[in-house]
Amino acid sequence: MKTINKLCIALLAIMNLTACDGLLNMTPEDTLSPGTFFSSATELQLWTDGFYTQLENADDVVATNADDNIDNELGAVLQGQRSAADENGWNWDKLRTINYYLQNSYRCKDLAAKNEYDGVAYFMRAYFYYVKVRRYGDVPWYNQVLTSVDQELLFKPRDDRGLVMDSVMSDLDKAIRLLPAKKSTARVTKWTALALKTRVALYEGTYRKYRGMNDADKYLKQVAEAGETFIKESGYKLYTTGETPYRSLFNSIDACTDEVILARLYSQTANVMHGAPFAIKNGRQGFTRRFMNHYLMADGTRYSDKAGWQTDDFVTETANRDPRMQQTVLCPGYIQTGASKVTANDLTALTGYQPIKFIGESKYDGANKAFTDWPLFRTAEVYLNYAEAKAELGTLTQNDLDISINKLRARAKMPDLNMDEANSDIDPLMAEYYPNVTQSANTGVILEIRRERTIELTMEGFRLWDIFRWKEGQQLTKPFYGCYFPSEGEYDMDANGTNDLLLYSTDKGNFKGTAKKLGKDVILSNETSGYIYALDKIKITWDETRDYLWPIPASERVVTGGVLTQNPGWTDSTNFD
Repeated sequence: MKTINKLCIALLAIMNLTACDGLLNMTPEDTLSPGTFFSSATELQLWTDGFYTQLENADDVVATNADDNIDNELGAVLQGQRSAADENGWNWDKLRTINYYLQNSYRCKDLAAKNEYDGVAYFMRAYFYYVKVRRYGDVPWYNQVLTSVDQELLFKPRDDRGLVMDSVMSDLDKAIRLLPAKKSTARVTKWTALALKTRVALYEGTYRKYRGMNDADKYLKQVAEAGETFIKESGYKLYTTGETPYRSLFNSIDACTDEVILARLYSQTANVMHGAPFAIKNGRQGFTRRFMNHYLMADGTRYSDKAGWQTDDFVTETANRDPRMQQTVLCPGYIQTGASKVTANDLTALTGYQPIKFIGESKYDGANKAFTDWPLFRTAEVYLNYAEAKAELGTLTQNDLDISINKLRARAKMPDLNMDEANSDIDPLMAEYYPNVTQSANTGVILEIRRERTIELTMEGFRLWDIFRWKEGQQLTKPFYGCYFPSEGEYDMDANGTNDLLLYSTDKGNFKGTAKKLGKDVILSNETSGYIYALDKIKITWDETRDYLWPIPASERVVTGGVLTQNPGWTDSTNFD
């Protein structure tokens, strides 16, 4: 059951999503008088509650594709469909409401309330600009409300991303200082701000490092400092309840407060629901073989060191692996929450590797039927951010791993990551998957941290951005391979001794299980044998000069008379360049 407090928050979320967001996107001066508003804690809260709508929702995140997980849509990035005609993403209304608040919150005489909600505003402005820089690179920095008379500011050129990101970090420091330390999965706190600081600074630090830009270490040091403070002072820990805590964490109705720092709240009672399980199944989402190969064996050894691993069938490759695999992927013996029978792998997923992360009871599988809270920030990410930054800085110690990565491995019942062993015995497969990784004394452990990140954070909206900041875009062009089949014929996909899948070329005969016709229902890399080749007709290309950023919308360039310059490699119809 949802608590009364949570229900009220969910109801408030509905108002924000329907009425309030429309109100807050209007010109504030036309709808409210600052002389009569911003005078109480309630009014500050009502205004700042509208800021939360810019945070990601379950449906947006689960639909993101990269090299680890795909569906029928793929998205504009992988399909090469981004263009300067698209204005999505270049919206500044939310920033205006944030700046308007910060210019008027002084009217509230309740200093404690003002400090708290100012902290929310600084957090949200930092988040807003992080998203903008991640997408467009250089963008104009505004810390005030613009009016029609501010012509110079309205038509200013883009500011250097360094200025913008330094301003973002300054806003986060203010948020950390002003926000309350009391934990809450519904509202941003000091700990949420520290978590966001590790995320933002890691993105900027590694983005710069892998492009030879200045100040990479400056940002990476901020990750390490914020991460260390969070780990030592927040009181957050990993959720470890039950036999399969990783799986339970993501199909819990209420956010697991041990680990989840901030969540987007959903409520069946308030009719605020999402369709993540529906999108996973209806979109035929599937993990790639490339992703599956990241999982170690249960004893900590490398799967790719096993003889014949490249041609292991589904049952063989999923046996005795890192337990997170069976809590993330539909493996032999899988029983859906609330069910009593095993669900066999019927190759519904495009690649044959069907996600079960975020999948609860079957009654929630329909469109907009799920109301599990969606984690936006969780402790595991902070651990990963901290360890990666320390490794990239060259200051990582075994103790750093023990307070971060090895806690993740302990929850999964996996052996610890040993720094010296990782660096002295680099995994050739991980080196192949990440060819641009830093070549240093820490190369091996950086690769192992990336392995952990890929596994731990899959389907949470990080993978595509990780590929971007590591400058590994070429990895998105690899074929989307799935399960391996040595030939057509019958297969026992749930390892119960009975064949339940048939792959056939001409006639399926009287087979009673799931039958898939080769060349039609399933494409194999060698026609009648090999890996499932999902979306084989789609050929992805990647331009290293252009594709890590989005184009500036042409319409915005026209409005500014070309003052807004275009990103490298992109063209538009403005003729300004």
